Amino acid sequence: MLLTEEGDIMQRCKIIYNPESGKKDFINHLDYVISRLTEAGYEVDVVATKRSKHAISLAKQVCEDKYDLLVISGGDGTIHECINGMAVSKYKPRIGYIPSGTACDLAATLKIPKKVSKAVDIILEGVPVKMDIAKSNNGYFLYVTAIGTYVDISYVTDSRLKKYFGYFAYLITGIKEFFTIPMIKTKIVHDQGTFRGYFSLILVVNSQKIAGFDFVNRPVLDDGYVDVILYRYIPFFNNLLYFLSVALGPRMLPFVHRFRTSRLKIYTDHHHKWNMDGEEANSGNLNIEVIKQAIEIIVKPNIKSKYFKG
Repeated sequence: MLLTEEGDIMQRCKIIYNPESGKKDFINHLDYVISRLTEAGYEVDVVATKRSKHAISLAKQVCEDKYDLLVISGGDGTIHECINGMAVSKYKPRIGYIPSGTACDLAATLKIPKKVSKAVDIILEGVPVKMDIAKSNNGYFLYVTAIGTYVDISYVTDSRLKKYFGYFAYLITGIKEFFTIPMIKTKIVHDQGTFRGYFSLILVVNSQKIAGFDFVNRPVLDDGYVDVILYRYIPFFNNLLYFLSVALGPRMLPFVHRFRTSRLKIYTDHHHKWNMDGEEANSGNLNIEVIKQAIEIIVKPNIKSKYFKG
């Protein structure tokens, strides 16, 4: 146990960062982050991920060691892995996020900038909020799970393209998928009823932004519900429907169904795999249950008042 000069107990902070995330340059800012956190009274330890899914075990160990603060630097996949490590633990530290991935949809929703100094400002000067996560038979997810058109772009895009072209690399991959729209036969059971039919895209969302676009208007991120958006399969017109949805924002459109639910069962035997927070998951049926206010993350005060009602 370490004490400050005033005799107070120092809080403990663990930094988990992904050295392969985005432009791979967070390591250049690491000393600055450690310095800022130390000046703020934290005893700081650092660990880098070394392989896929490594952050799961690292975050679980942070919970077991009862750190006060977990600072995560990486993309949506890195924070997704950390959440899966934390979700199974009774004790969970506060989360500070320094986005360093290519898209960083969660950070875009929570208005956490990629500039390291400003992200650290939020960690040290912001307010903690309790945020929902969702549990499924494929694991936990924080802000989205999806199946259908374009949902695999985040993990099939070559990492070298992402390093040199950033977000534009995703657009290159998306062009390749323009002509391969899946027709997914699905039954969906939720709090208010059932949907049946053929869909080209299914989104389960606890966020405002997905792939950089607004899909939900003023989401509530701590009320125990997720937003579900279903795109009916319309031969020859699917891409037009997506374009209108993105161009017009989260509005009502023909052949697009929207509802909110706390539980969800999706039945499908389609071969397409699910995307969970930008990471590839298994195909097949999916059972989803929202875990209300399961984690605590630090945000700006205005974001708390905008998206969090608890």
